[in-house]
Parts: sequence; structure tokens; C-alpha cells
Amino acid sequence: MTGYIALYSAAGGASHPFAQPQALRFCFGLVLMTLIALSPLKILYRTAGLFYCVSILLLVMVLAMGHVGKGAERWINLLGFQFQPSEFAKIALVIGLASFFANPAIKNLRSSLKWIFPSLMVLLPVLLVLKEPNLGTAVIIGVIGASIFFCAGFPLWIIGTAGAVLPFLGEFLYNHLHDYQKARIDTFLHPEHDRLGAGYNILQSKIALGSGGFWGKGYLHGTQGQLNFLPEKQTDFIFTMIGEEWGYVGALSIIILLALVTAAGMIMGIFCKNSFSRLLCLGIAMDFFLYCAVNLAMVMGAIPVGGVPLPLISYGGSAMLTMMVGFGVLLCAWRHRFEKEIT
Repeated sequence: MTGYIALYSAAGGASHPFAQPQALRFCFGLVLMTLIALSPLKILYRTAGLFYCVSILLLVMVLAMGHVGKGAERWINLLGFQFQPSEFAKIALVIGLASFFANPAIKNLRSSLKWIFPSLMVLLPVLLVLKEPNLGTAVIIGVIGASIFFCAGFPLWIIGTAGAVLPFLGEFLYNHLHDYQKARIDTFLHPEHDRLGAGYNILQSKIALGSGGFWGKGYLHGTQGQLNFLPEKQTDFIFTMIGEEWGYVGALSIIILLALVTAAGMIMGIFCKNSFSRLLCLGIAMDFFLYCAVNLAMVMGAIPVGGVPLPLISYGGSAMLTMMVGFGVLLCAWRHRFEKEIT
């Protein structure tokens, strides 16, 4: 409902072209979520490898026959619908890693070799998504993988060491970025240098958020959003439009709702008795949290703009459907939380 209200405003007070199509996607996603939630957990466990392989195949198809958008090949056409495989890859990775670490033979293996195969499982989609290029999603996939590793018992000191080394590789990584990615970083550091060009988006976002004040300007009365000064207001910057129209109170309410969803997923994972359900819940919750955190930080100017939508609120079919599928997986895991280890 929150997403519909925001998208209705983004279209200037009309259900088309954003709110109604997104509502239909939500309803379809709700059906998918229900079907997955009511499925036996063993089906997810036994088909995890298939889901993962299909996601990798789709990522390869993007590079071979994908559609270009804003300097990147991120979409493919399936049965007349545009689809972003990198969204599906996140859910498939969570299921794949959870299945691998829940395998009794792997759990009882004391050798450090058991971490090699899952590391490759994370590295492969990260490299394919980077090749599109889609740096933001690649980072999210990597962090999701690292979080599942941690929950599965991977030594924390190794994860910490890897995180500590990354800043020292900054110059090397920067030199291997694409030109548009470098431009985003430069714009993040100095948006005022190109107020009408690359820095326009984030400057307008800050103006809109600041002008909303405590109570906001009122629904359908935001100047930056309604007068089309705010770019991508239906997708990446939809939180900015909400902040302008509903103010600090509305923006904080959205953040609290998103935090509650994340916390619910984490708590569900903690109370699951079998490791497969536990890792599924924690992985899906981490995916949701990362998308929220990256989008909010992006529109507030805390990190470079990276094309990451706000889950369940931003306009977009791939993100909506895959998130609903993810919630279906989470609910399925929660339904079977008292079962013994899946085999």
C-alpha cells in the first residue's frame, strides 16, 4: 500500500503508468510467495543446485544477449517481459549456500577445504554481475555471501582481515572501474562541480529531502517531485519524494517499517532449529537489509548513486517479484523451523 501511494504521487496523482502495473506485480508476487511458503522445505533443499545453475545461466545470457541501460547490460527478454537476472541471482545464492552448509557431510567436515567451493559459488555471480557492469548489486551479492559464511561458522578473523585490506586496494579498484562508475564517485565527492549534469540527481534529492521539513509539504504537493525536478522519482529516488511530501515523520516511519521487516527476518532465523531454515531466513533478511541501507544511503548522499531500488516501494518488476519470492522462501523456512536437519 505504501508503494502504491508513493507511485501514485510520482505520476502526478494518477494510477498509470506506475502504481497500477506495480500493484499487479505485487499481486502476482503474492501468489508466488504463498505457493513457495506452502511448499515442503525439502523441495528447496533438493533443488537448490538447480536454482543456482539457472541463475548463473541467466547471468551469462545477459552478457550474450542483454539489453543496455545507462551504460550496462542488465536485462534480458523472457516471453516478452524484461527481466533482471542479477535480482534472481541473490535469492538463488542464498538458497544454494544454505543448502551446501546444511549438508551433514559438509557440516561434519573439519577441513578448511569445505570453504573453497562455496567461495567459488559467491565469486562466480559477483564476477558476472561486475561484467555487466553492475557494481552495486555485485557488492550486495558479495556481502550476502560473506554474511552466510559468518552464520555458517566461517572464522570471523578472516572476514575482518579481508574487510581491513579492501581500503588499501582502493586505488587499484578505482583504476579498474568503468568511466561511468568513476564519474559517479567523482559526483559523490563533488556534486556541485556539475550541478546540471552528473551532480543534478543527488543535489535535487538533498533539496527535496531538506525542503520536506518535519511534517512535509503534503501529499501530491511536493515541488521537486511534482514539478519533475527530481529525477528517477519512481525508482531509485522514491524515498526522497516521500520525504518531501511527508517530511521527517513520514521518512522515519518508512525507515522503521523497513527495519521491522529486517528484524523479523533475523529473529525468525535465530529461532529456527535446523541450519537450512536458519541460513535461509538470515540470508533473505540480509538481502532485504542491504537493499534498504544502500538505497537510503544513496539518496541521502552518503554513498555514490548506484541504481539500487528501495524494496517493495520503488517501481520495477524484477526487484518486486524476486523480493516476494524471497519472502516466500523465508516463510517456508519459518514453517519448518522445528524440523530436524534436512537431508
